[in-house]
Amino acid sequence: MEKTLYLLEDDKSICDLVKFSLELAEIDVHCYNTVKDFNAALALFVPKVVLLDIMLPDGNGYDVLTQIKKAYPQVTCIMLSAMGRENDKVKGFNLGADDYISKPFGVLELTARVNAAFRRLGVTEVLTAQNVTLNERTMSVTIDGRPASLSNMEFRLLAYLIRHADSVITRDKLLTAVWGYDEGETRTVDIHIARLRKLGVKGIETVFGAGYKFVK
Repeated sequence: MEKTLYLLEDDKSICDLVKFSLELAEIDVHCYNTVKDFNAALALFVPKVVLLDIMLPDGNGYDVLTQIKKAYPQVTCIMLSAMGRENDKVKGFNLGADDYISKPFGVLELTARVNAAFRRLGVTEVLTAQNVTLNERTMSVTIDGRPASLSNMEFRLLAYLIRHADSVITRDKLLTAVWGYDEGETRTVDIHIARLRKLGVKGIETVFGAGYKFVK
């Protein structure tokens, strides 16, 4: 089960704060500023937890909440909004929200609530696929049952590929998700992929003209 979260929020400073805070807790955060972009991402991959702002440039979080709960009732939805009056919260809960966090919020409380949501879902800290086992709490890796030494970025890259197994991921997407670069030299990705293969990791396929795919 992937420890992945989508955030729908049009304020970039809040997106950056949430992403930074939750990634320290080893949660893979994807930020979207519009309902259109959020829905496009949701069509490709459904995370276990989403954070939803209410006031958005091309819609509102209540409608998005309703759509998610209809199509993906298993997804945990947490509202994150400056609309913190009691009737706003009641509306959110009546529409199916699993939690409601008012702005301004404390990052420690936010992290605790999100972690609690993942615990309720039974998210494991251990990822196993092909001949690899990763423990995200201890940052330890075994390949073919033997301990392996990976750099921080190699570990993050491999964990990301496993969490998104069987999906084709572009080099640009990997740069953004793993290194935090909006743009950069994609050769960096290739070098790290080559290193993982040299260590004996199985399942990483090159999709020519597109990127990479981890096949379980």
